[in-house]
Amino acid sequence: MFSCVGYAATAADARLAPMTLERRDTGPEDVCIEILYCGVCHSDLHQARNEWHNTIFPCVPGHEIVGRVKEVGTTVTRFRAGDLVGVGCMVDSCRECASCRTGLEQYCEQGFVATYNGEDRQGRGITYGGYSRAVVVDQAFVLKVPETLDPAAVAPLLCAGITTYSPLRNWKVGPGQRVGIVGLGGLGHMGVKFARAFGAQVVLFTTSASKVADGLRLGAHEVVLSKDPAAMAKERGRFDFILDAVAADHDINAYLDLLRRDGTLVQVGAPENPLPVSVFSLLMKRRNFSGSLIGGIPETQEMLDFCGEHGITADIEMIRMDEIETAYARMLRSDVKYRFVIDMATMPAAA
Repeated sequence: MFSCVGYAATAADARLAPMTLERRDTGPEDVCIEILYCGVCHSDLHQARNEWHNTIFPCVPGHEIVGRVKEVGTTVTRFRAGDLVGVGCMVDSCRECASCRTGLEQYCEQGFVATYNGEDRQGRGITYGGYSRAVVVDQAFVLKVPETLDPAAVAPLLCAGITTYSPLRNWKVGPGQRVGIVGLGGLGHMGVKFARAFGAQVVLFTTSASKVADGLRLGAHEVVLSKDPAAMAKERGRFDFILDAVAADHDINAYLDLLRRDGTLVQVGAPENPLPVSVFSLLMKRRNFSGSLIGGIPETQEMLDFCGEHGITADIEMIRMDEIETAYARMLRSDVKYRFVIDMATMPAAA
């Protein structure tokens, strides 16, 4: 074991603060990574505040990790010291079920091991995440990051990026399709970028007139203000696919009604309360309402390679580690364009 400094929540009502934690030594299949940047996901805040009622304290959040390989295990063949790498929301899975065998580890039938607040399958305790100086991860869950991309702006791709890329790819979004993206936040702004890169006609739905110009800048062909009933009425029955990235309560039927016959709406935002669905929104045109969770390791690597080829990264705002509580407060106000990323060079040398 070796000591490492991280930022941890020790209770639901406690501010995050420096803590000395223990990382395992590099095993034969392990990659030891010096963390350079870590994105800030809304789920970090949910977990730190125990809003999902499953947090194990102390909790070190962070699952959008980019860093350099410091050391590799004796049997590691895919990585070497100095490589630029990433770690997303998972650090292990059962590797034996049907989902794992087909590269869909996020749907592991025994449950994947989360990068933080997860129980290690080898009995090594609770996982600690990327708000820290280093991490040790099995090579099977480490990803290669294109050197051509800004590594800080890559970090959010490990969660927000793959969360939007996966459903767009799975439902074969592409040229000739009219695609809606609901919400322009950390998830939605990546959805706009990917849908445009895939060749679809992209329409952004937002409640905020102040986001119209930004939506067009990010790649939307059109922007519709969803609070305008007349504008929404014009869009009924026009969409092949809609990606809903809104994590607040909203009228899902208003968007289901925009789908053509056999159209699909995929929910990736996670509102706190259930979304009431009118069955007639589905029945009348044989519409589909589905969900999607991040992506497996092969697909996440595919996404990173795609981003490298097309120069796609997240729009970010860099923060210091000691600014995390301010970032959380701003995130709750949707006061970020569009993802905070922590510069780990600002991590204290000692707790």
